[in-house]
Amino acid sequence: MKLLAFAATSSRNSINKRLVSYAASLLQQAETEILDLNDFELPLFSVDREAELGHPQLAVDFLDKIKGADALMVSFAEHNGSYSAAFKSLFDWVSRIDTKVWQGKPMVLLSTSPGGRGGAGVLGTALNSAPHFGGEVRASLSIPSFNANFDSEMGELTNDALRAKLVEAVQSLNQ
Repeated sequence: MKLLAFAATSSRNSINKRLVSYAASLLQQAETEILDLNDFELPLFSVDREAELGHPQLAVDFLDKIKGADALMVSFAEHNGSYSAAFKSLFDWVSRIDTKVWQGKPMVLLSTSPGGRGGAGVLGTALNSAPHFGGEVRASLSIPSFNANFDSEMGELTNDALRAKLVEAVQSLNQ
């Protein structure tokens, strides 16, 4: 299985990138590629910019990465209860190329934050949205209080109950 994983944020020190990287490592049978959204930075989407630019190559490249994968894993950063601006703009550009952005791929959707809700708001938005854009959500999980539940030096969850839930979510991609 070719797994494509990324954090839906442009933060260079993203806790969501640490989470999705750890989660992807739990799927040992997979050939994993972890993307950095900074490699796909585009101007904010607008119909005026689309008229000027057409379909930017970076948006085409991002969609090609999705098309080439067998499964997807995304960890969403929550910015004021919603998607990060970097992800939302990239998603908007890609959806103008193909509205079925997720290409019918099985997906695991994750989120985390330093707070007690763990990005549950943005995860809820992503869960509601994914099927409309061609995603087959197999599992989802919000990890609250990231800094209390993740050992950054070891690069793993320390909370046994959350780790078990994450392993179960990741294994859903094998079904």
